[in-house]
Amino acid sequence: MKKTAAALGLLVSAIAQPCLAAEGPTIRGVTRLDHVFLIIMENHGYGQIINNPNAPYINQYAKSANLATNYYAVGHPSLTNYLEIVGGSNFGVRSDNYPDWHNSSCQTNLATQVAATDNPPTGKICPISGQGTDAATPAVDTTNEVQGTPGENDIDGVASVPAAQGTVGMTIADQLVAHRLSWKSYQESLPLAGADSVNYSDGVFTDSTDFSKITPTLNPPLSQSSVVALYAVKHNPFAYFKSVQDGANPKNSLANIVDFEGASGLYADLAAGASPNFSLIAPNQCNDQHGRGNAGAFCDYDPASDGSQASLNPALIQRGDVAVQRIVTAIHQSSSWRYGHNAIVLVWDENDYSVAPNVNQVVAIVDTNYGAHGVKSAVRYTHFSLLKTLESELGLPCLNHACDANVNLMTDLFR
Repeated sequence: MKKTAAALGLLVSAIAQPCLAAEGPTIRGVTRLDHVFLIIMENHGYGQIINNPNAPYINQYAKSANLATNYYAVGHPSLTNYLEIVGGSNFGVRSDNYPDWHNSSCQTNLATQVAATDNPPTGKICPISGQGTDAATPAVDTTNEVQGTPGENDIDGVASVPAAQGTVGMTIADQLVAHRLSWKSYQESLPLAGADSVNYSDGVFTDSTDFSKITPTLNPPLSQSSVVALYAVKHNPFAYFKSVQDGANPKNSLANIVDFEGASGLYADLAAGASPNFSLIAPNQCNDQHGRGNAGAFCDYDPASDGSQASLNPALIQRGDVAVQRIVTAIHQSSSWRYGHNAIVLVWDENDYSVAPNVNQVVAIVDTNYGAHGVKSAVRYTHFSLLKTLESELGLPCLNHACDANVNLMTDLFR
């Protein structure tokens, strides 16, 4: 395996004063991509996946493609990381709260400078737009998901990200459309009616289903508590933005969010060679290794949270492994993959078990149809690095914290 030299120093350093963020320059001199397929998996650390015998395909893929061995998620919980991957900021959101759908009168977290948190619990997320100041990412969080010491490491327990003034409430989706490129968010187990106002769904029933209209009534009666939340809006970051919710531009709307199945779904687009320039691919919560507590043994949550492989539900890990194999195989067989310069990125959103001394290191695999394979990079990267790299290779300006000078481009993995 080829190895690159490790970068010295911390990627993000703790700074007392707030920094500035916005849409910055377009980086030149990199490989231009025609298609990006970004597959996001859930909640497991680097050491839980690499060399795990229940993830044989993923481990083979890590060896045959290119592997980042020093890659970190930026925060917790899930939604925060999805926002950082597509927008270079948490936008003041450090929670998994639902969107405040189509509310035109609320104030964004960027505007109020009050972070949305799980603990203490805050309200729904005002549709993200405009400019303002995002939330700081501390080195160790002792107030949100994990209360008190030793706390949960947002990155590695040392690095932090200060709040940034001038954060722009937009994502790579807005940039793509502005540059006449296309995007889709493929969300497995969406209901047929689509993503609008849906917070969770099993593909049929949702959080707003009126079960009183389903007769005859069972005992105990059907209710939302019985719905297996396979689709979760917290894994669909574009749905949180005003531009997408309002859909003033039909090329940048909730219509861009589709299921894996169906005439405009992931597998149909791949079969037709009709993939957009940027695809965010989110398997459902039984297939992305997240797990659910009401979906049976093969999808159950991990039994322990010590960060070890022994603490995992092996069936959940294997189910995710098969899901990745199915998706990557379909991409490789598509004409969208064969022509031009294209890349698959497989990444985990966070290490949900990063309670100190565990850190928020996750797996990131890069597979291209044009460049070197078998590369193992020890350069320090984060989700901001991924966004910065994808934007540069799609000919887009960097966005928010992706513009930070100490955020490395992942060029060794995309060569």
